[in-house]
Amino acid sequence: MTYQEFNFDGLVGPNHNYAGLSFGNVASTGNANSTSNPQQAALQGLGKMRKLMSLGIPQGVFAPQQRPHVQALRAIGFQGNDADVMSQALAQAPAIFNACVSASSMWTANAATVSPSPDTADGKVHFSAANLINKFHRSLEHPFTTALLERVFPSQDHFVHHGALPMSDHFGDEGAANHTRFCNGYGSDGVEFFVYGKAAFDGSKPQPQKFPARQTLEASQAVARRHGLSTDRTVYSQQNPDVIDAGVFHNDVISVGNGNALFYHELAFADEAQTKTDLQRAFDDLGEMEFIKVPLAEVPVADAVASYLFNTQLISLNGNMALIAPTECQQTESVYRYLNNLLQQNTAIQHVEYIDVKQSMQNGGGPACLRLRVVLSEQEQAAVNQACVMNETKISALEAWVKQHYRDRVDVADLADPVFVQECNTALDELTQLLQLGSIYPFQQA
Repeated sequence: MTYQEFNFDGLVGPNHNYAGLSFGNVASTGNANSTSNPQQAALQGLGKMRKLMSLGIPQGVFAPQQRPHVQALRAIGFQGNDADVMSQALAQAPAIFNACVSASSMWTANAATVSPSPDTADGKVHFSAANLINKFHRSLEHPFTTALLERVFPSQDHFVHHGALPMSDHFGDEGAANHTRFCNGYGSDGVEFFVYGKAAFDGSKPQPQKFPARQTLEASQAVARRHGLSTDRTVYSQQNPDVIDAGVFHNDVISVGNGNALFYHELAFADEAQTKTDLQRAFDDLGEMEFIKVPLAEVPVADAVASYLFNTQLISLNGNMALIAPTECQQTESVYRYLNNLLQQNTAIQHVEYIDVKQSMQNGGGPACLRLRVVLSEQEQAAVNQACVMNETKISALEAWVKQHYRDRVDVADLADPVFVQECNTALDELTQLLQLGSIYPFQQA
């Protein structure tokens, strides 16, 4: 049976904006309230999908979430029609209003954790929507995420959907941004690797002091239990608290894996040696792991964060692997020098493709943030909502849709303008037809 790894990318929404809400994400807070370009952001994302398809990586797409999240504003006491609710919130509680117009759902690496059927006890693909409890604006996402996943992956014969874990910091779950799968072939047994920032019920373990640890050990363990993963092929490792305090808010900002290879920074893990030992032990009867370490002396943590060296996509290509890197990696001297030297070495990584996703980067997310990796067999692929699986014709149709409906400039004041909100809703209504999602948005159900 043939398996492929699909990248399901989050489509940037028409209200793409820089609210600067994510404490601990240096790029996000540094660009707060800047003027954004939703049209360019969406076209850059679609361009990335086209590039990946040209390299042989199957692509899917997820629809953006509706914003403003008027229901959340009503829940905290704002009243009247939608326009009244938005204007009141903007005037009386601008920080909360900004949270309710966040564009963060574009980063689908945080949407869920996915375990493919070769790894699960029941032989089905399991999805667990992330609760994203650490940030109010992101904690609003999981109900729609669950509903969307159920419409993109509808077959109960092949897919199992789990809602978010308990909405408590003890079970803080940030999805696939802290999860990697290793294997020799996508359809073979895999080792699932969970990286956490803190153990919520064990105060003896070190924790970051400046920025929050968003993923807990207990959340990772709960997801593994839900998915029916083998304990022998599941590995947990703590992220280095010091790099969290340096702006590494998710593991995918300091390491990335694919196949049998882990590409990581020297300071990525609290215990590098134990992490490597545990991974190789779990992988033992599958073969040898390849550990590609980026030395601190060659790439400072600050440069890794600024360039998103590890928020690249590590893909299989022509018997080796390639990094899909943001152009910021070219513009950061230490990183560009390191990558050029890496290509001269005998490692699995033999190619680097640079892509422009600047609109996403300025909001705090690189190429890897924009995609959710989903391994599917031929039968499972056939059971996916085919309107959400990309080909050249569909990407072109989405590009035309973006150019028709998206503005090329959005300021903070636009986000509460009823005319702009109606523009966004009109665009999303048409998108649900393009992607055959039905009436999934709240404004369609009102």
